[in-house]
Amino acid sequence: MNILDNGKKVIIVDYGLGNVRSVAKMVRRAQVDYAISSDPNEILNAGRIILPGVGAFGDGICKLKNRGLIEPLNEAVLEKGTPILGICLGMALMASIGEEHGEHEGLGWISGRVKRFDNDSGLRIPHVGWNGIQIVNRNPLFEDIPSAATFYFTHSYVLHNDDPANVTSTCDYGETFTAAVMKNNIFGCQFHPEKSQRNGGVIL
Repeated sequence: MNILDNGKKVIIVDYGLGNVRSVAKMVRRAQVDYAISSDPNEILNAGRIILPGVGAFGDGICKLKNRGLIEPLNEAVLEKGTPILGICLGMALMASIGEEHGEHEGLGWISGRVKRFDNDSGLRIPHVGWNGIQIVNRNPLFEDIPSAATFYFTHSYVLHNDDPANVTSTCDYGETFTAAVMKNNIFGCQFHPEKSQRNGGVIL
């Protein structure tokens, strides 16, 4: 599938909490036409959207609201059907609720709650470093990714999905957690593909 079959750019959303330069570097290697933008009109006219993110759930939603990006994202994703990839915090923000530093309403595209790791595991939190994933539901992002492939993670909170059908891969770190999701045109990954070398490049 040609990612630019509609002749439009990939828009990497800049809302102040994403490592957009690292994502852009990987997208550029794929020779894809892209732009880093917080312009609602560019989001509405995007061919694909990437929503990166590093930081706390509440801060992320607040910054999206303050930049007037929630309505154009909803219109592009839910009404126009523009494919979107959420990365780490970007995926978390797609959930119904986030529990980091209080309870916050998310975008609500994926039914579920973002909760802190189970502290009973005894493992160090945050979860930082390389870890293998288990593909549980195939989807276009993982067509060329072998099961048990490794990716780079750095996070303290995980998405608990209400609908297991939305989960495309899982990872184990004291508990089995959601590593990637898909619902129609909505994709998300808890890991950082832009830091995951070859496998991450395949995803992007």
